[in-house]
Amino acid sequence: MPRPTTGGRYLFLRSFSSSIHPQLPNSTPEATDLFNKVRVLSTRGNIKEALSFFYSTPQLNQSQQTYATLFHACARHGNLKQGQYLHQHMISENHKNPQDLFVTNHLINMYAKCGDLDRARQVFDEMGRRNVVSWTALISGYAQHGRSYECFSLFSDMLVDCYPNEFAFASVIISCDYVCGKQVHALALKMGLIASVYVGNALITRYSKSCEDNFVGYGSEACRVFESMEFRNLVSWNSMIAAFQHWKLGDLAIGIFCQMHSGGVEFDGATLVSVLSSLSESYDGDNADVGLKGCFQLHCVSIKRGFMLKIELATALVKAYSDLGGKVSDCYRLFMETSSRDLFLWTGIITAFADREPEEALLLFRQLYREGLAPDWCTFSIVLKACAGFVTERHALAVYSQVVKAGFEDDRVLANTLIHAYARCGSISFSKQVFDKMRSRDVVSWNSMIKAYALHGQAKEALHLFSEMNVRPDSATMVALLSACSHAGLVEEGINIFDSMSMNHGVSPQLDHYACMVDILGRAGLLLEAGELISRMPMKPDSVVWSALLSSCRKYGETQLAKLAADKLKELEPGNSLGYVQISNIYCSGGSYNEAGLIRDEMNGSRVRKEPGLSWIEIENRVHEFASGGRRHPQREAIYAKLYSLIGQLKGVGYVPETSLALQDIEEEHKQEQLYHHSEKLALVFALMSEGSLCCGGGVIRIVKNIRICVDCHNFMKLASDLLQKEIVVRDSNRFHHFKNRMCSCNDYW
Repeated sequence: MPRPTTGGRYLFLRSFSSSIHPQLPNSTPEATDLFNKVRVLSTRGNIKEALSFFYSTPQLNQSQQTYATLFHACARHGNLKQGQYLHQHMISENHKNPQDLFVTNHLINMYAKCGDLDRARQVFDEMGRRNVVSWTALISGYAQHGRSYECFSLFSDMLVDCYPNEFAFASVIISCDYVCGKQVHALALKMGLIASVYVGNALITRYSKSCEDNFVGYGSEACRVFESMEFRNLVSWNSMIAAFQHWKLGDLAIGIFCQMHSGGVEFDGATLVSVLSSLSESYDGDNADVGLKGCFQLHCVSIKRGFMLKIELATALVKAYSDLGGKVSDCYRLFMETSSRDLFLWTGIITAFADREPEEALLLFRQLYREGLAPDWCTFSIVLKACAGFVTERHALAVYSQVVKAGFEDDRVLANTLIHAYARCGSISFSKQVFDKMRSRDVVSWNSMIKAYALHGQAKEALHLFSEMNVRPDSATMVALLSACSHAGLVEEGINIFDSMSMNHGVSPQLDHYACMVDILGRAGLLLEAGELISRMPMKPDSVVWSALLSSCRKYGETQLAKLAADKLKELEPGNSLGYVQISNIYCSGGSYNEAGLIRDEMNGSRVRKEPGLSWIEIENRVHEFASGGRRHPQREAIYAKLYSLIGQLKGVGYVPETSLALQDIEEEHKQEQLYHHSEKLALVFALMSEGSLCCGGGVIRIVKNIRICVDCHNFMKLASDLLQKEIVVRDSNRFHHFKNRMCSCNDYW
């Protein structure tokens, strides 16, 4: 969470600077003009020019006011080097005169704000006389640079010398831990400074920092401070909104913003950034439309108030639109309308494209280099995630070469992402290489590799890896293991893992775990047991649970239980076509075409559209898409000719179309035509036609499919792999199928 500022430090600097502008005492008009020239130059950030003029003008060298002005400018712009030169110059020019307290305070402030705290402390310790500003300048410096022990210790010493002001209180409250913060809170109450808005803001920040994960406990203390404040400024509201957003209480953050807005309190870009982040976290799934509407309203307010020039706000808007399911084209338009783009904004727009349009994400990544920006580990992580959406691993390999070049080769987060990317591209061997080379592994590393094995049907390898796991497993580990058992039909092993989760690993079964168990039991034909497990669930089954049961019912032709699962699925996700399609397929497989037709009519009446079957294959750096039927492909006639030739050869070695899968009561010949034109068959034929220029890695043909592969295409690919003497890898919506020598890695269990 971005740390909400108290505003105290900045007000302290403003009060510091307000005293350096009055006209010089007992000065001539000429001297005043000279001083004003230095002041104007330094205020505008032209420090070198101001100092050059100062050094060349003897009349100014004895002016304490001018020294203070220049020290303040060096502090404001973080120019430690020039500040050091000026300090040496002051010592050489004023060695016979004691340093003025006013100037020395500015000197301490300059060193402290520029990060040279040891030198600031040395100047402070050498002072013959100090005031509250002296103490506060050094305390503020310690707080700003995270040296909490020195900050609290110096504040304690200050109590002996003088009364702290509100700025000293604000600095030490933010810097110290919760226990010390409570002590300072009590002292502020005792000294009557609790009414200060800066102290109140600091306390909100202190208590929100103490509550790392949730609102319970420390969070309520922040709320009490906020509610008790007689006066609140913009920082007070922003701090409270940011705190709620940090605690993932987006509804409360949005509520505070509405209260702020209705009360006539002006907000700024920081307010909108926090509220947009809260929208992203609070509205998802069925509520995403509500979040998108709120995002659009805030976008309009941003433009109206002129905040869109702020790059932080543009980044937050891109992220919110992306997280809430908005159009990536809208995100890109917003990105292009932002004149100044930093790495955070580039990473945000790449993230927006990563899942839905990985090709565009990769193009943006290349463009980022052309803009002269260097990706950080977060950018690389997002791009590698996008690479998981490609058909082959070559994009991940290319990006990883840049990771190595940038010096992030040993970054654990990137290694974890790379394991996932290689596995999703079909290269389980590359995933294992990355895992084996890792110097240190966290739970995500182990989970990623176990998931990779599960995805490729290597359940025994997944279970063996789990036995070697040297970190505490979490909920995701158990999901990966149960998925591996489900894909391989390891019913007994899956039951044992599920039963031992709570007792042996401290992981309570959640919806994902129950969905895996329903899948394990259902795939094995234990449909009644799967139904009983659902009835015993301690929480309400979600769509994933019912979908798992429905798929199993289709596999075994269990109509009655399938009808229940389909009805539940339609109730939970009325816009999802799966419930309609699966029950319709079950009726068709059983020859009940009238019932299947009624389901289709119901689906059409509800305006639910079936997801079309699509497949993709990569040829010569270009991805080709195929839809069932392939009517729109420019080479469809040549593809059909090659397809029928291949079908003829396969029939000669035992291929028999599974016409029971046809979804209509039509002639046998037409049923076969439907099966022949499935998208993965067309993709395979096109790969064979392009064999001379095939870029599939080691002669392996890789196909990606958006839905599960059907029984007929599964049989087709097994026979084709033997006839063609090629390995064919198909990634469907659920897992990988490696076809070779008439065998599939799933052992016909999917």
